[in-house]
Amino acid sequence: MVAGASAGVGRAVAHEFARHGWNVGLIARGEAGLKGTIRDVEQAGGRALAFAADVADADAVAQAADELAERFGGIDVWVNNAMVTIYAPVQETSPEEFRRATEVTYLGQVHGTLAALKHMVPRDRGTIVHIGSALAYRSIPLQATYCAAKAAVRGFVDSLRSELLHDGSRVRLTMIQLPAVNTPQFDWARSRLPRKLEPVPPIYQPEAIARHVFRAAHDAPRELWIGASAWKAIVGNMLIPGWIDGYLARHGYRGEMTSVQAQKNRPDNLYEPVDTDPGAHGRFDARATAHVAAADPRWLKLGIAAALGVVAGTMLFATEAQGRSEGRSEGAAERRLGRRVRSPR
Repeated sequence: MVAGASAGVGRAVAHEFARHGWNVGLIARGEAGLKGTIRDVEQAGGRALAFAADVADADAVAQAADELAERFGGIDVWVNNAMVTIYAPVQETSPEEFRRATEVTYLGQVHGTLAALKHMVPRDRGTIVHIGSALAYRSIPLQATYCAAKAAVRGFVDSLRSELLHDGSRVRLTMIQLPAVNTPQFDWARSRLPRKLEPVPPIYQPEAIARHVFRAAHDAPRELWIGASAWKAIVGNMLIPGWIDGYLARHGYRGEMTSVQAQKNRPDNLYEPVDTDPGAHGRFDARATAHVAAADPRWLKLGIAAALGVVAGTMLFATEAQGRSEGRSEGAAERRLGRRVRSPR
């Protein structure tokens, strides 16, 4: 099952699984986009079962899971991908907008996970993939609703992982932290910014992300960080969060907008879908890269620890060498002084 399957990363993920012969369940609100994804899945050689549902509705998600499991004999992989966001300063975002973004972007993943666990735990197998973001670690201005929801997903997943380990369950969880991706969300997210939205570069194509999602569904790393920009944001926030606060205060606003004036009163998808079929891509094809590297943060952290160890070892060696050199100099000076003291006047 892929939640948020009608466009962007979710659509590319559905196509990637279908390309490998999987049966794919699809959840999204927009019927036009769902029809397009069904077509993509079937042309790629898979079978599709689509549900027009809002992931904020826990009962609708649970019902979709039941029907998918009945049709295909179970659920092997569940991908939580649906999201909405609001581009606006915190003080210009209403409590209702915060609530709605939380219901979709955070609780939507909770609802999907609960629906998947109902079918996976009795079979003692299955993988739940949580689509996150580097912004789960390093928040940026003008997207507090999204950043907070992704951070909440990360906290939820960590708690659940410990519980499944306690129970001895073989159901697996993985969370994938994304960089900027060329999706249609920048043309249908709610915005109060004066200029058209854009992702903070570098930008990657949804298919590049989907290949890593497919691999993570098989390997189930604890987390997967995609793209050097995500690595730098996450690790940088661990090391120098205050400096990054200041940097984003100076440059963050400009980095999230183009130079083109925003369209007034354009439709957005916060409460209702923008019911079109945009495909997986947004308007940034000319700037988007088709390939991206991914890393299990365990190895990144080991590499950083090894590098820090080398630096510390080098500094220690240099300090000891300097100490020995100073010791030899002091000894030589004492010997010269001793000879002068013993010499007759």
